[in-house]
Amino acid sequence: MGFKEQQAAIQKELDQFIDLLGVLLPRYSKLLKIKNMTEDELHELGEIEHFLIGVNGRIGEIKNILEQDVFGHGLHQYYKTKKKAQNGDIVAIQKLEHLRKSFEEALVAGAMIQWN
Repeated sequence: MGFKEQQAAIQKELDQFIDLLGVLLPRYSKLLKIKNMTEDELHELGEIEHFLIGVNGRIGEIKNILEQDVFGHGLHQYYKTKKKAQNGDIVAIQKLEHLRKSFEEALVAGAMIQWN
């Protein structure tokens, strides 16, 4: 499977996930507004809350993996290119300048470092 197919598959899965949340979250909100819940409604509310907490954790894991991998690969590429540029490789010098600009833009935008 090539990149375009992987991209389409991931996008499809994300769209389906968002659609499913679009069904689940209104049900959750509706249950929260019920003043005198039945045992079944209370049980359903608990299950949904438990599930959503787990989903939120998984989304956090995915976000961390993406941030670490993208940053790690970018940094690795930067130092690899820098070494070539120091050896006089003209193409590497141009790429290094491009990478420096990209890193600077990411840092200024706050896309690389997030303070918690």
